[in-house]
Amino acid sequence: MRISVRRRSAALIALTMSVIGVACGVRAGGPPKVSNLGYSDTPILPGGKWHVHDGNRPQPPIVTPPVGNQSAPDAAPSDAVVLFDGKDLSHWRTGDGAPISWKLVDGVMEVVKGAGDITSREEFGDCQLHLEFMTPAVVHGDGQGRGNSGLFFHGIYEIQILDNYNNPTYPDGTVGAVYAQTPPMVNPSRKPGTWQTYDIVWNAPRFDGDKLVKPAYVTVIHNGIVTQNHTELIGNTPHRQVGTYKPHPPKGPIKLQDHGDPLRFRNIWVREIKPVE
Repeated sequence: MRISVRRRSAALIALTMSVIGVACGVRAGGPPKVSNLGYSDTPILPGGKWHVHDGNRPQPPIVTPPVGNQSAPDAAPSDAVVLFDGKDLSHWRTGDGAPISWKLVDGVMEVVKGAGDITSREEFGDCQLHLEFMTPAVVHGDGQGRGNSGLFFHGIYEIQILDNYNNPTYPDGTVGAVYAQTPPMVNPSRKPGTWQTYDIVWNAPRFDGDKLVKPAYVTVIHNGIVTQNHTELIGNTPHRQVGTYKPHPPKGPIKLQDHGDPLRFRNIWVREIKPVE
């Protein structure tokens, strides 16, 4: 078949623009389509049709967030418990209570691969939490293997931290997800190597002895955009399983995960939420 010079030129231009777009991480049209994102052999989540980590679940729509403060972070509120202000790591411990071995670099805290998760020395119930994180500027891996960490309330209820900029994964493992349960409503991720923010309102579960009286709820604002709106948790957030509730004290620690990637954190503070008298 003969093809005109004009048509060949147009095809060449289209191919060239496609290659440039991939190389530059162009987000037009949403994230790239990737097969085998998740699992189909995991349990069905209660009250729905999706498996835990179901790769066929709809991807959260991409929303471009505001640029945010990429230089110095804002000061914490006067009534906040400051867990990290760039000066020291004294508010954190390992699982067995020892000092942590994550890095303190230029006023930020950096995950050290193999050093393990870290846990706050202070414990919280209902609270407002602010945290800023940066996924590595040099990108390695994809899916769950790229810029992965996690933020846990009471040490067991995870809000996912992940580099999801042009990096789809199973939706209930996307950044801002209640891990293994509820995907974020949208994906407002910034580019790797830039600071991102979480502002989270956490309502802890209530127990009466061994009985669950009230489930946990969480509202997540990621880079200034609501991604979870008073979302009910069905339990804890294990990998490849349906979460369950087990009685625990009304307050618990905040945990940050070592998933092997050198994420950075700064400006972490928590305000206790108390009813108005």
